[in-house]
Order: sequence, then structure tokens, then C-alpha cells
Amino acid sequence: MSLTRRLLVAAAPVLSLAPGLALAAPAPAFSVKDADGKIRSLSEFKGKTVVLEWVNEGCPYVKKHYSGNMQALQRAAKADGVVWLTVASSAPGEQGYFADGGAAKTWAAANKASPSAILLDPDGKMGMAYGAKTTPHMYVIDKTGQLVYQGGIDDKPTNKVEDIKTAKNYVTAALADVKAGRKPVVAVSKPYGCSVKYKA
Repeated sequence: MSLTRRLLVAAAPVLSLAPGLALAAPAPAFSVKDADGKIRSLSEFKGKTVVLEWVNEGCPYVKKHYSGNMQALQRAAKADGVVWLTVASSAPGEQGYFADGGAAKTWAAANKASPSAILLDPDGKMGMAYGAKTTPHMYVIDKTGQLVYQGGIDDKPTNKVEDIKTAKNYVTAALADVKAGRKPVVAVSKPYGCSVKYKA
């Protein structure tokens, strides 16, 4: 199988979720409230690299990475000038739904999470615009607003904490490539985790 064919096969599970969402194209705009009640939009982060992380606090795959891995990634990225946005798209009554910003901040404090902001997307509009399928589902947007990575956080699709040590972290690699002015070597991977609990 040719390299081009392998990339297309790898991309299919993600890109089929949002037919108009392509890599090396402008990331979808959004306008949603954060945990402090402030409206946040992609345009305010123009000129900065942005990471989007979909979360569901009850998901075992999320808990795996919040054993310390996700928090470390957040701190390292922010120290490097990256904007890290954690997005909750669970609908009211579904697992992972934050009733308000206070609930989101309580969860973040209890888990020592340190994103730049937690975005509340209970109607799922932002999640569906990006084709977010799982928690976690990760995206990297470069300084020009181009979507340059989407998929899983790493190459170990399990909920076992011990697998983190031997995993290849796609987000870390993508951020290193972007910082160096390169396109990410791995631009698309299959996301894994719990399904995003969108409004029915």
C-alpha cells in the first residue's frame, strides 16, 4: 500500500465525522462560554498555537490521562506559549456534563488540571463543528489558524495508566513540529476513548 493510500485510510475514521473539516485548512470558528462565563472565540488566539482537548470527567480513558499525563502536557504546552482549551460537550443529563462553570472549576481543581480555559459546549455545536468523537479527542491549530493535527492523544488506545510510559504522544510530537516550523509528521490518527455525549 502506498504512503498516500495509508494516510487516507488512517484519516478516514476522523474525517468522515465532519466532511468539510480538512487538515491544512482553517480551523472552524467557535464562540462559547468558558468556566468564568466569558465568551471565548478562536479569533482571540490569532497568532498563537492552540490545543483543543475534549473531556468527560467520568470517562475511564480521560481518567487514565488525568493520572498526571494530561496535566503535565498542559503545563509544558502553556510554558511554551501554547493556548490549551479543554472542551466539555456533554449534554445536560449525560456523563461529563458540567452544570455550570463552578462545577467545571471544581473538577479542574480536584484534578490539578491547568488548561488556559475550560469551554462549556452543552449544545455540542463546537464539538460537532470539529467532528469530535471521543474523550479525549485532540486537535492542534497552528499560529496561522490552520488545523494541523487531529486524533488520539497517543498510540496506546487503552484505559490503562501503565501504557502511558511506552506510548508515542502525538500531541507532544505535533507541537514540537509546529514549533520547529514543520508540518506534523503524524497529522491524523484514530481517536480513542468514550464517545462524546452529545445532545440526542
